[in-house]
Amino acid sequence: MDSEMNEKENKEEYGPLTLHDILEMVIYVACVFLLALLIVTFVGQRTVVSGSSMETTLSDGDNLIIDKLSYKFRAPKRFEIVVFPEPGQKDTYFIKRVIGLPGETIQITQDGKIYINGQVLEENYGREVILDPGNALIPITLADDEYFVLGDNRNNSLDSRYQDVGPLKADRFVGRALCRIYPFNKICGLLPKGE
Repeated sequence: MDSEMNEKENKEEYGPLTLHDILEMVIYVACVFLLALLIVTFVGQRTVVSGSSMETTLSDGDNLIIDKLSYKFRAPKRFEIVVFPEPGQKDTYFIKRVIGLPGETIQITQDGKIYINGQVLEENYGREVILDPGNALIPITLADDEYFVLGDNRNNSLDSRYQDVGPLKADRFVGRALCRIYPFNKICGLLPKGE
């Protein structure tokens, strides 16, 4: 008797869906979709590393969260890992490390040393000694708002040393790599905050 009464109360409480209920649900789903779209467009997104140009810092298949908001409020810093579109490609992106900042003069010598304004750059991100200095064999002075980027796998990276990429303006950066979310044993390790 009690169970029959409870079923009857439930049917009365949750009657057939009204137009108001359906409209409310559609508005809710649209708001969630819009919020997700705004976050992915302006705040952050997930990206997957493809290739070995950032080895050993980042590996092929690593999943990262890209912070797309920071550079709207501040300039990129040295040693941050940035994401930018591959020159001439629409949906392919490069991921590299900022080495040179606006106004600095960058040179890479035959022995693989990186010089910033005539001083050797003290860093340990490069996987190995640079064998090909590319265009940076001759000093490159960056213009205002230009950055010089390198892959950590220096001998297997298409980066600012070469004409195809060259120095980059900040407005080309999609954002900076914030943290790794996969593989799980390396989660959120690695990414420097920059100088």
